[in-house]
Amino acid sequence: MFLAVVLSDPQLRAIYDIYGKRGLDVEGWEVVERKRTPVEIREEFERLQREREERRLQQRTNPKGMISVGVDATDLFDRYEEDYKDLPGGGFPHVEINKMHISQSIEAPLTTTDTAVLSGSLSTHNGNGGGNINLALRRVTSAKGWGEVEFGAGDSHGPLLGMKIFRNLTARCFVTAQCGLQFSSRGVRPGCTTVLARHLDKNTMGYLQWRWGTQSSMNTSIVRDTKTSHFTFAMQLGIPHSFMMMSYQYKFQDDEQTKVKGSIKSGFFGTVVEYGAERKISRHSVLGATVSVGVPQGVSLKIKLNRASQTYFFPIHLTDQLLPSAVFYATVGPLIFYLAIQRLIIRPYVRAQQEQDLEKHRESSASDIARKKQEAESAVLLMQESVRRIIETEESRMGLIILNAWYGKFVTDNSRRHERAKVIDVSVPLQCLVKDSKLILTEATKTGLPGFYDPCVGEEKSLKVLYQFRGVMHQVLSPDGEALRIPKQSHRIDADT
Repeated sequence: MFLAVVLSDPQLRAIYDIYGKRGLDVEGWEVVERKRTPVEIREEFERLQREREERRLQQRTNPKGMISVGVDATDLFDRYEEDYKDLPGGGFPHVEINKMHISQSIEAPLTTTDTAVLSGSLSTHNGNGGGNINLALRRVTSAKGWGEVEFGAGDSHGPLLGMKIFRNLTARCFVTAQCGLQFSSRGVRPGCTTVLARHLDKNTMGYLQWRWGTQSSMNTSIVRDTKTSHFTFAMQLGIPHSFMMMSYQYKFQDDEQTKVKGSIKSGFFGTVVEYGAERKISRHSVLGATVSVGVPQGVSLKIKLNRASQTYFFPIHLTDQLLPSAVFYATVGPLIFYLAIQRLIIRPYVRAQQEQDLEKHRESSASDIARKKQEAESAVLLMQESVRRIIETEESRMGLIILNAWYGKFVTDNSRRHERAKVIDVSVPLQCLVKDSKLILTEATKTGLPGFYDPCVGEEKSLKVLYQFRGVMHQVLSPDGEALRIPKQSHRIDADT
């Protein structure tokens, strides 16, 4: 049965002849265009192999990293003129980097149940800093839980010994417990954290956290996450901080996965209001900006870039006071900067990359396109006699007659007039498909129809048909991949137009 299936499919036969049975086991062939040559199949196989190896390496190591750069820009708004009166021209505002933090972690699977996690971090603040390195050994004990032991050492905090366990109590409830011992010159500082979580419904989670140690607290929170929104409400009672927090995030259903968010947090430390947005700027990159306005914290702008598993974070402190000018520039500045970068750098780069990929695809499939074009032209010649009889039949009954039909890329936008339309005449193939004064096309792409071929590989295509029915002119423009049924009253061309 296996051989019968392989031999009956030309593409599977070519894959089997080149790579054997292991080639058929590679995932991704289902998206490969059918009827490719052996050379094209070999190139596609090698590409799929490279992608699979990259995914396998990513899954095995799971690298994560973060770089945080704190910027003190308070001199832009909280400037003391007496500090600059002796300088020529008044001097320029002083903007400096006052803190940095770098962290990185990787995972190393040891067995099917054991994993080692190696992580490290470095931090500096106003010229003083330190670092630490941690090693964690995690074991999956059962389908319901796992345990982890952590060892750490640093130049400022001393050795660290910790343990963490996770356990599913029921299908809707789980608990995590973490305890640690921090050794230093002042003695041993123990700490413990326990989290109990429960699914309240399909989209809502409830958390109860108890922390004991240097900053003891009790925290409860409710998190609701849906396709279009994310809501969080939290309360904490503790030493030294007690607060209430509420945040809401709206998710737009667009290609860039745009999100806007806002939050308010109030407690013994003061009140902070935050608002911001984030957007996907490329396949693996997400850019976000958040404005933080608080008392007594002042105004800050936080810029974050996520690139795959790496995070780049830039908190910029603008002022210690609530100045309207600082809030305005923190809000409008990133927006103008993003629009400028989007228009001047990102869009031209993405467009050039797409054109380059499209050109490579055209070059690799040029021979295949030429062959399909020749096959389509031969099919049209064979259809001529059949089409002549169909037209005679349709004319006798005042039925459906295809006057003109084009398939390919149409340029209708004035901003794209410089682009050249790439269409082919498909009047004869469409007329050949007319039966009983009706033409019905399914949602599949039209390139597979007899007499058709792809005149613009990798680009959006449409089918434009000018036809006559009951002596009245009709016209329709249908995107490729959408079903088409003619005749229709909505396609009718009014005489006054």
